[in-house]
Amino acid sequence: MPGPRPGAPATERPQRPEQPAAPPPKRRILADLTPLRTSADYRRLWVGNTVSWIGQAMTALAVSLQVYDITGSSFSVGLVGLCSLVPLVVFGLYGGAIADTVDRRKLGLYSAAGLCGLSVVLAAAAFAGFHHVWFLYTVVALQATCGALNSPARTAMIPRLLPPEQLPAANALTSLTTTSGTTVGPMLGGLIVGLWGYQAAYAIDAVAFTAALYAMWRLPSMLPGDGGTDRAAGGGAAADGGKRRRASVADGLRFLATRPNLRMTFFTDMCAMVLAHPRALFPAIAVVWYGGDARTAGLLAAAPAVGALLGSVFSGWLGRVHHHGFAIALSVAAWGTAVAVFGLTRDLWLGVVFLALAGAADTISMVFRSTMLQAATPDEMRGRLQGVFIVVVAGGPRLGDFLAGTIGDLTSPRVAIVGGGAACVLAVGLLVLRWRAFLHYDARAPQA
Repeated sequence: MPGPRPGAPATERPQRPEQPAAPPPKRRILADLTPLRTSADYRRLWVGNTVSWIGQAMTALAVSLQVYDITGSSFSVGLVGLCSLVPLVVFGLYGGAIADTVDRRKLGLYSAAGLCGLSVVLAAAAFAGFHHVWFLYTVVALQATCGALNSPARTAMIPRLLPPEQLPAANALTSLTTTSGTTVGPMLGGLIVGLWGYQAAYAIDAVAFTAALYAMWRLPSMLPGDGGTDRAAGGGAAADGGKRRRASVADGLRFLATRPNLRMTFFTDMCAMVLAHPRALFPAIAVVWYGGDARTAGLLAAAPAVGALLGSVFSGWLGRVHHHGFAIALSVAAWGTAVAVFGLTRDLWLGVVFLALAGAADTISMVFRSTMLQAATPDEMRGRLQGVFIVVVAGGPRLGDFLAGTIGDLTSPRVAIVGGGAACVLAVGLLVLRWRAFLHYDARAPQA
């Protein structure tokens, strides 16, 4: 390597002509696949989760259709969401604390095995002709328990598998996982239930879970530590020399209480998922509005996921957005508006378009909410904050199912959907008026 130029100041670094200047960042349009190329562990985890999400979404629709088939009541379908809400709240928070104490890889593996076993139970009951609503509610509650333990552990692994600059791309790929699963899953679920019955849908879900089990099995040990450096040190030695105190849920909530921007990510998502979530009404709408059947309900359930999938595929531009708070507020308001307009339509395909627009807006919100949470949270707190995240992200829609189903039975599906969408937009507006600093959040200088 050539030395310094003659006469150059002593502090000047030697020139390195063999290393050209880094090219400017590409103006991406399609999703950034860099995390899949750079980490084999992340790639296996992503593929396994994508396959298992298809099965889970298929089972979720099959359970809703089976409950409606038994009872003929949208209220009973809404109770499916309520039955999973309490386990999600309790075990989501507690599961996050566990994920900050034990090997996250083992916690993810064991909870995924529990989900697989419950799908086997559903299939066996359907094959045996055991069709009881209370049984379905019980299994759904147990599924929520296992899912609440699995999700914080799995999500807290991602910052350990990838460098920080790849987190937005990874969150967009996570959205691609969930949306591709919930796009294909409901369509397959409606088709399979219509052709071969509920037992076939549940059995396929059990087989699909083996992909997630294999991905977890191949991961390295994931003991909580002090960020990405602990993985290179052989699996996460704690900063205190290997001794770990029990992680406290209260500590995580106290940490969140001092982070107003992080709290706003949860509040805005609850506006969308609790106030404007019409999923529980899809079985009734398919029959009453459109004169359809299970396949029509599957199409309605898949429409938001199709929009979210398109939003994920064309997510490359999201990396150029720095004001994440403003983008979250705008996308949640767009979700509420699209849902309200869907409630005013009577044309099936026009309604599907507006549901797809709502799904695309939700993808934008999810990417920025997840990135804010990961960037502002230390590794030893990630499990607990991801526990709160799963309570909101997974619990919110279930509370929304119960609310929409109840209002739909008491009034009409139109009132429940249009009123919920309008309430979502109004609530987001009031929140940003109260915490205006959220609109100015800048990812280049993040303030939690």
